[in-house]
Amino acid sequence: MSAESEPRAEIGYAAGRFKAFVDAVVAIALTLLILPLIDSVGEVANAGEGTLAWFTEHSGQLLNFVLSFVLIAMFWMIHHRLFERVERITPALMWLLTGWLLTIVWLPVATAIAGRMDDGDAVAKTLYIGSLILTAMMSLLVRLYLRAHPALHRMDRGESLSGLAVDISLALLFAVALAATLLIPAVGYYALLVMVLSGAVQRVIRKIIGARP
Repeated sequence: MSAESEPRAEIGYAAGRFKAFVDAVVAIALTLLILPLIDSVGEVANAGEGTLAWFTEHSGQLLNFVLSFVLIAMFWMIHHRLFERVERITPALMWLLTGWLLTIVWLPVATAIAGRMDDGDAVAKTLYIGSLILTAMMSLLVRLYLRAHPALHRMDRGESLSGLAVDISLALLFAVALAATLLIPAVGYYALLVMVLSGAVQRVIRKIIGARP
């Protein structure tokens, strides 16, 4: 058999099994978000208070639960769209994804802290929004690794650059939200509403890095 007819050696491992593992970990993280609220129901019931009292006393926790659920779901959707085009995975990529998963699994803890602490607690705000920045940055590192190893996926240059714009815009907007809530404490976690600008920021970044619309 000639060298030209020999099959090309595959790089790394098939990505399917690790994709399933990532999906399972994200699902568990989403489920863990609800546990502090379940515990709080028991606390209110044992105190002899009613449902309305529970909603009133734990409105902050409810807000943080919904916010974190939406954000983790958003991170997963971005990851899913990216890895739909990934066919192989290397040990280095596994470690990068494990780092990304670590930030996802940590978010239920950061959410519980943010929901329980006083609105003026700057450390809680930094911990929560800083965790979101870290998740976006880890996603960016994964994407940069894939861009440097085209044999692992079926993305073209335009798709790769467009995805980079998504991760960069998220990291930037989370950083803006963190700065806003620390400089103007009364804004609180409503500073995260700056995320509505993500589409506009992505378009600007796409133009800067030369990605297709």
